[in-house]
Amino acid sequence: MSPQSTGWGGSRRLLRQVRDLMQSGGHWQDRLDRLVRLIADDMVAEVCSLYVLRAGEVLELFATWGLRPEAVHRTRLRMGEGIVGEVALTGRALSLPEAQEHPNFAYRPETGEEVYHSMLGVPLLREGRVIGVLAVQNKTRRSYTEDEIETLEIVAMVLVELIGGAGLIGEEEERHTDSTTTLPLRLSGITLHEGVAMGEAVSHERGIVIKQIVAEDVGGELQRLDHSLHEMLGALDNLLERSELAESGEHREVLETYRMFAADRGWIERLREAVRGGLTAEAAVQRVQKDMRTRMSKVRDPYIRERYSDMEDLGNRLLHHLLGAEGSAEANDLPDDMILVARTLGPAELLDYDPARLRGVVLEEGGPTAHVAIVARALGIPMLGRCPDLLSLVRPGDFMILDGDHGQVLLRPRLSVREHFADAIEVREQRRALFAYNRDLPSETKDGTRVSLQVNAGLLLDISQAHDCGAEGIGLYRTEVPFMVREAFPDVPTQTEFYDRVLTLAEDKPVTFRTLDIGGDKALPYWGGTPDENPVMGWRAIRIGLDRPAMLRRQLRAFLKASEKRHLRLMFPMISDVSELTRARNLLDREMERHLQNGGSEPARLEVGAMLEVPALAWQLPALFERSDFVSLGSNDLFQFFFASDRGNPRLARRYDVLSPPALNFLKGVMRQADEAGAQISLCGEMAGHPLEALAALGCGFRILSMPPASVGQIRTMIRSLDLAELEEFIDDLVVRPDHSVREVLRGYAIDHGISI
Repeated sequence: MSPQSTGWGGSRRLLRQVRDLMQSGGHWQDRLDRLVRLIADDMVAEVCSLYVLRAGEVLELFATWGLRPEAVHRTRLRMGEGIVGEVALTGRALSLPEAQEHPNFAYRPETGEEVYHSMLGVPLLREGRVIGVLAVQNKTRRSYTEDEIETLEIVAMVLVELIGGAGLIGEEEERHTDSTTTLPLRLSGITLHEGVAMGEAVSHERGIVIKQIVAEDVGGELQRLDHSLHEMLGALDNLLERSELAESGEHREVLETYRMFAADRGWIERLREAVRGGLTAEAAVQRVQKDMRTRMSKVRDPYIRERYSDMEDLGNRLLHHLLGAEGSAEANDLPDDMILVARTLGPAELLDYDPARLRGVVLEEGGPTAHVAIVARALGIPMLGRCPDLLSLVRPGDFMILDGDHGQVLLRPRLSVREHFADAIEVREQRRALFAYNRDLPSETKDGTRVSLQVNAGLLLDISQAHDCGAEGIGLYRTEVPFMVREAFPDVPTQTEFYDRVLTLAEDKPVTFRTLDIGGDKALPYWGGTPDENPVMGWRAIRIGLDRPAMLRRQLRAFLKASEKRHLRLMFPMISDVSELTRARNLLDREMERHLQNGGSEPARLEVGAMLEVPALAWQLPALFERSDFVSLGSNDLFQFFFASDRGNPRLARRYDVLSPPALNFLKGVMRQADEAGAQISLCGEMAGHPLEALAALGCGFRILSMPPASVGQIRTMIRSLDLAELEEFIDDLVVRPDHSVREVLRGYAIDHGISI
């Protein structure tokens, strides 16, 4: 993009020109021809092309500046064919510095595009579905900036208005415009468990119809209630005995807690009281559910709301037993490949469905800490949540593609889209086979440098996955997760038992426990306090621990009891200056003295570290290294503070990039000081789990990476394909560039050098 058009100011200027052209009158083809030339000039591109989706799942070239004019209305691509087809298929922008190296590149001789190398394509979206693609190309290798991508996306939104107003889509394409029940749609959600699945939509139905409200025999209704409660508890016990749930893990704790809720005396007494008030047993359950729903509507904390959801699920389960009702899970005609859709779902309700048929789950509500999400992860079922209007758009029997890797659902996709994702699933399985083959191979570069690959964990299930993927240890154990799924703060014996289980399951692998990182976006359901205006930068993590030392000391006491004569690694989060680490270590020393005085034994080895998440701490690194045995750089929080950019804000999601010269310079500076001090420092967070970002981290000097278990295989494969000395020289050149991001430059380097990303 030209200097005068860089950024939002340039975008507005281009948009004004586009709108003026739209309103200028004349034949629509003439306006489109002038439009693509205008865009090409503004973005300093040799080519700008517009493709429109026609009947038969075909993308037709409608206008171009730079390609041969005779290709207009002659060149056609199927959905998923070529780079343009890939953009249309996924509904996402695609930026390539070397388009001809992309596996989807499709050459059309009539266009004359063989001389063009870099390419940027963005989808034209109308009411959630793709109706075309806008693309620019350059002869030279070019990495398009985030501002340029955003500008083209905004222009594409305006083009949608032009295409709709000009009647460019024929009767065949518009025939079902007003019927969302037949058109393909793309819905967005949040990923609760990654993975890709395809199948027929099955709506979760509970089959509950209450016909009688007033009890004729209160004593008889109480007996019915007791009998159904007893029957429900027995059924839950049977669920817990299922073989796939036999292993210990957080999913097991969730289900046991759920079962405990079912036997809660307070809940049962409220049900009995409603029956004694003259209601039938099922009407009493409905009444108690309504009361809970009313209370829930006033609660904003998502964790508390999710616990209420479990209680509502229990009420529905009890109604099933009272009424002998059969929901969709009991139906005999369920498809062999099904995607379950529901507003919410309880953990036990998920288990009612045949796991041999259930391919994935999509929910209108639900978050990552929902109990059903924890169980889905344990069973390896892809799941999306917070998918608005899901139930109003999906019909039972609709074909669905659940793309958990990108947080989207493709509803009623075209045949070519199905074929594309079927191929993608096959490729995914092949990659898994390759990662499994590499599992026992060393994480060593081609020039002989070893890299320690560890996993981030928050569930006991993650530890078994650490063994399965061949990780060397647990680089980060988030201790707050077990606190979040409980109804009260766990006491020292409960914590001790849990940490003992973690260390036992880890066997000989080291575990780095992070002390409680609560506050911010991780509120406890039983934790009070005044909300922060800016929670992520507010009263959280070590700040709470130091202000409420009794809470932190209880956790430290449990760590020491659980790790007698074992290796204990403790890490304090959100350290802003070295004095905070000193105060935290003093609390640990006091607890150690107390532990020994009470007859306890010391850990076989004790290491204490800090998380580098607040940039200010980087200016105290020598003092930090003197007072800590290790440091872990938490990329998630660090870089949102570094760029003053909320990573949860969609408007800022792509504005800043960890693969930018200032960010890489920061990482290199930290590692340079660590090397000079002989200090051990690791990288954890999202950056460590993505091949391209991990590649940059290795080039900056990191040799210990901690990531989700699912990422270990691909990161190991990447490491074994690179020459580290060459990479470090290349990174030295990147950090001095004035670019907004060097992502595409680094991607090109990886492709040119055969590095598996």
